[in-house]
Amino acid sequence: MPLLLTLLLTITGCTTIQLEPLPDGMTEQPPAEWAARSAELTRFNHWLLSGKLAVKQPSDSGTAVINRWQQRNEVYELALSSSFLGMGSTQLKGVPGYIHLTMPNGDSYQSSEPEKLIKAATGWQLPIDNLTWWIKGLPAPDGDFRLLFDEQNKLAILEQDGWEIRYDRWHSFVDSLPELPARITALKDDKRVRVVISHWQRED
Repeated sequence: MPLLLTLLLTITGCTTIQLEPLPDGMTEQPPAEWAARSAELTRFNHWLLSGKLAVKQPSDSGTAVINRWQQRNEVYELALSSSFLGMGSTQLKGVPGYIHLTMPNGDSYQSSEPEKLIKAATGWQLPIDNLTWWIKGLPAPDGDFRLLFDEQNKLAILEQDGWEIRYDRWHSFVDSLPELPARITALKDDKRVRVVISHWQRED
């Protein structure tokens, strides 16, 4: 079955997320244009963005500038800079299930477990593989999920893999595309990851 069709069936299908009462004003009923919108954003897979990243967790907190996040299909390259914990200028390159991390001092590390490597190197829990989907306002292809829409028919909350992603702000970054997230907040237990996007462009 083609990948796109598989994804669309997944997006529109039922989930096995443990359901809790809906927040006031929220609905699980997708708007009529949701399937078309999801398909369009799924095809939007060559892009470049910049912005800021903030991580808050019990052990520490910090922020970083996203100088460059380039995505070409499943391949991502992130250039981050931060004075937090001596993180300095850090480069992340990878695909789902693999990451190459270069630290400010030139040391580099590779792993088939991206989240564990990022945590070991920076102390941050960053769900990078799923984040490449969540950042576009889409669930990642693997795993159950739950979508909640607000009274304006915009995606407000996405629940997947133990994370709750809140879509705080949307913006028309790219002509001919639906609005894209301008700020998202991902929460898991006592950890929080916030991404604020200041610029986003298509790179076809």
